[in-house]
Formats: sequence, C-alpha cells, structure tokens
Amino acid sequence: MAELEPRKRRLRFRAWHRGTKEADIMIGSFVDKALDTMSEADVAWFEAFLEENDVEIMSWIVGRSAPPAVYEGPLMDAMRKLDYLPIPR
Repeated sequence: MAELEPRKRRLRFRAWHRGTKEADIMIGSFVDKALDTMSEADVAWFEAFLEENDVEIMSWIVGRSAPPAVYEGPLMDAMRKLDYLPIPR
C-alpha cells in the first residue's frame, strides 16, 4: 500500500493543475473528497481519466455527453453527483 501513496500524491497534484480554474475546481475537489478511499484500481482508472481533455471530462461529468464505456462506473457516477463542489455562501 505504501507504493500507492506517491501515485495518490501525483494524482492530487494533477487534479488541481489542469489548466483551467473550472477543471481544477471540479476535478480537484472530487479527488480531495475521494482519494483517501481509492483502491489501486481506482487510482489507475483516474490516472487514465486525467489523460483525457478537460473539456470532454467536464462534459461527461455534467451530462452533456456520454463518456467512453471505459469510464462508466462507480467513479463516474460519484463525479456526476457534483456534491463535492464547494459552494460559497
């Protein structure tokens, strides 16, 4: 499990440094919420997921378009809930 920690740190960094503020907030906030409970398979899924274009990722999350079948599943379902986004009050 110790070998998974460096991958998780890289994943968090990549999630928060996407190139646009919107993607940083959407993807980074999700990773912050879910990372501690991610399995090795989840980390591998997310590493591949982050290779995709941010515009596509955000479109999949908000339901504008369907993601490729490889990304369908529990992690995509959790991202679609958007309950992890900070909402200023």
